[in-house]
Amino acid sequence: MSGEAKMSGEANVIVSNEPWKKPLPNIDKDNAPFFEGLKRHQFLVWRCKKCGASYWPKAYCQNHANEPFAANMDWAPASGRGKIFAFNRHHMAFHPAFKDDIPYVYALIELDEGPLVSSTLVGDRLPKDVYDIGQKVEVVYEDHPAEGFSLPRFRIVD
Repeated sequence: MSGEAKMSGEANVIVSNEPWKKPLPNIDKDNAPFFEGLKRHQFLVWRCKKCGASYWPKAYCQNHANEPFAANMDWAPASGRGKIFAFNRHHMAFHPAFKDDIPYVYALIELDEGPLVSSTLVGDRLPKDVYDIGQKVEVVYEDHPAEGFSLPRFRIVD
């Protein structure tokens, strides 16, 4: 992430008032509630009301038969905490708008609730090698008020 954003007074929030020049997040009818949660600084997962299993992205529960139209599923708050499952360090920008971010770390995060989500890692502590797999992380909300969306980022915690 370039120098355009700054930490807000609220813990775990970055606010960027610079114009967004990167590809826009793909917000559609299925994941809009997730992105609305991010704007409220609430990390949501798709959870089964019968057994409590959590999913991301939106899916049917794999543990039993499902009700029509996913009636047994709903968006529910999650902790926003997890651990690094895998990561890669980008040294080349795949899109010109990312050139100021190089190098950056993109990670697959295993949430405490179970699902895997992918995002960019932020902060002073970034993984360096395979021994950093399993490091605990927490969500950081990156707000873009001018564009009307927030993104989940993660940072390593003790």
